[in-house]
Amino acid sequence: MRSGEVGHSVMGLVNDIRRLMEPNTATKLRERKNNRLRDFVAVAGPLGVTHFVILSRTEHGTNMRISRVPRGPTLSFQVKTYSLAKDIIAMQKSPKSPGLEFQVAPLLVLNNFGDSNEMKLMSTVFQNMFPPINIQTMQLADARRVVLLNYNSETKHIDFRHYNVAVKPVGISKSIKRVITTGVPDLQGFEDISDYVLRGAFASESDVEDGPESTVTLGQDFVGRNNRRQDQRAIKLVELGPRMELRLVKIQAGMCDGEVLYHDIGTSLCSVGKHRQPNVSFEAKLQC
Repeated sequence: MRSGEVGHSVMGLVNDIRRLMEPNTATKLRERKNNRLRDFVAVAGPLGVTHFVILSRTEHGTNMRISRVPRGPTLSFQVKTYSLAKDIIAMQKSPKSPGLEFQVAPLLVLNNFGDSNEMKLMSTVFQNMFPPINIQTMQLADARRVVLLNYNSETKHIDFRHYNVAVKPVGISKSIKRVITTGVPDLQGFEDISDYVLRGAFASESDVEDGPESTVTLGQDFVGRNNRRQDQRAIKLVELGPRMELRLVKIQAGMCDGEVLYHDIGTSLCSVGKHRQPNVSFEAKLQC
């Protein structure tokens, strides 16, 4: 949700994050000027809401808070840079139209998060925003999207990315792949389909996406045409957006208030709690 006046661009980011979190999000939520945080907290329990993601904008930039309902903790981030989903798609040569992949929740991948208390707490909060995975019962067809969070210890920034998982036939050119995956191709400009297929015989190495590092054997049937169990397929991640670069600024013990458990003195998101407080509450909050 948004807090205060944020402008058209940040409102687009709010909508993109809602879309990313589908199907477990309040996609059609409409905030009003007279709404207060306590109003949302009051209805969160009956509706099964576990986390709030709140975006706001000040003269210093865009901020994002993630709060565990109803007692915290609350993580505050600076949104250093961001790109909307429509911007990501506009940069792609052959963009993919989103489809049924939003009917299942994305998989979460956390990379380079360290062992400090604030890193453990941040990892736990991110993990609990997504449904847990049971390797024994999970269906391969549910692995449709990936959310990647990569922490850079040098810059203290978190790279936030959102991808679609695509599978392609291996060992054949793109022209034949189109026949296999989409059926009858566009034959305009060709005398017959053999001309279309033979053109692919002269494809460059980059036109055949079957490198060993990206090739897997499907353990179950996957979505799409002819993606059957035991077939060899190349895995490709296609970015969907949004894309963000975040920096953790502050951790509070409560719901957008309470004891300051961590504060990055190199940032200026708020004027209180500028010094790091004792970590006595971290172990309890790790169970959030």
